Amino acid sequence: MNEAIQLAISNETISILELMLEASLLVQIVMALLIIVSLASWVVIFTKASTLKNMRQQSDDFDSEFWSGGELNGLYRRYTEEGADPLGMASIFVAGYREYNRLAGNGAIDRAELVDGVHRAMRVALSREIEVLESRLSFLATVGSTSPYVGLFGTVWGIMNSFRSLGALQQVTVATVAPGISEALIATAMGLFAAIPAVIAYNRFSNTAESLIARYEVFVEEFLSIVNRQALGVKRRA
Repeated sequence: MNEAIQLAISNETISILELMLEASLLVQIVMALLIIVSLASWVVIFTKASTLKNMRQQSDDFDSEFWSGGELNGLYRRYTEEGADPLGMASIFVAGYREYNRLAGNGAIDRAELVDGVHRAMRVALSREIEVLESRLSFLATVGSTSPYVGLFGTVWGIMNSFRSLGALQQVTVATVAPGISEALIATAMGLFAAIPAVIAYNRFSNTAESLIARYEVFVEEFLSIVNRQALGVKRRA
């Protein structure tokens, strides 16, 4: 029984390969393009999943450290020491705290200007992190939206060629029609095979990116509140 099933699967695989090889040149080009795009999208999916997982983990770790009650100066030194590579929330914090230290040493800067300067520095860092989070998502969106149409184009072209070839025959049967249509439909199947994982990954990664961006924006506001309180305390002591 198992041998019969394996033989049937093997014959089906050979049949599909034969149909692909016997397809017209343009349909073969469409199939090859879809295979390349599908492989590229899987590479993007795996690398993007790893990147987002690392950024979410680093944000969780930094959030725990930031609210643990330790000194911000010590936290800043740890993330700016040689070899450190802050990502996500940590990168935004480093940019904001660096600007705070620079402006706080200038006695001519008032509290509003200090908070505004820190805010601008953190917004720039936030923009860079958003760019990292959203990188290559447009590629997945493009693959998901266009691959079915590319496959459909190959199918339409293949069916058109099949019917044109059948026009020269005096007697047409299912056996003569089926191979040409099967060749053409493989292109649509390959287009869907490339598009479906890309669409699923795009939606998942977009939700994760939006969640992280929301956390970053909340952190920016919380840090600005801390800076505002510290600047107000320094002014009162002065």
